[in-house]
Amino acid sequence: MGTGLLNQVDKTIMNLGDLLARNGIISGLKAEDKKQALQELANRASEITGVSAHDVFNALLQRERLSSTSLGRGIAIPHVKLKGITCITCIFAKLDRTIPFDSHDGEPVDVLFFLLAPEDAGGDHLKALARISRLVRDSATLERLRSAKDADGLRTVLTAPLTSHAA
Repeated sequence: MGTGLLNQVDKTIMNLGDLLARNGIISGLKAEDKKQALQELANRASEITGVSAHDVFNALLQRERLSSTSLGRGIAIPHVKLKGITCITCIFAKLDRTIPFDSHDGEPVDVLFFLLAPEDAGGDHLKALARISRLVRDSATLERLRSAKDADGLRTVLTAPLTSHAA
């Protein structure tokens, strides 16, 4: 699966390929609204991790009640820490159309990165969020994600080496 490396390695810029679950890319996710998109992500997370879809979905809803995980520009990074998760895992979904997501900028969302982490993930969870944020900050990368035709094309974009824009 390629997701266990984070528990053993402390990297400043982690490879998103280390986080992406083998069946963790959904191209053309069909959802009418935020709740349905989160349910679909919870279902996929359950298939990948063995944790109950109900538990994942409830954790996602609870997290979204705190504040929307939308970054703006059509991107959201729902993320939760859960009992039963053994390593940080990312699921990526490109929606087949935009949906409202309670975004701070008011824009609908069409790109979702779902990050699941063990309860004790600590700093690695934050590094994973930062890595995804750096990836989507680049407009060319975001455009390549939106124009990718299938899961293989998405994986190619998601696992391409990150060019350094160190501050």
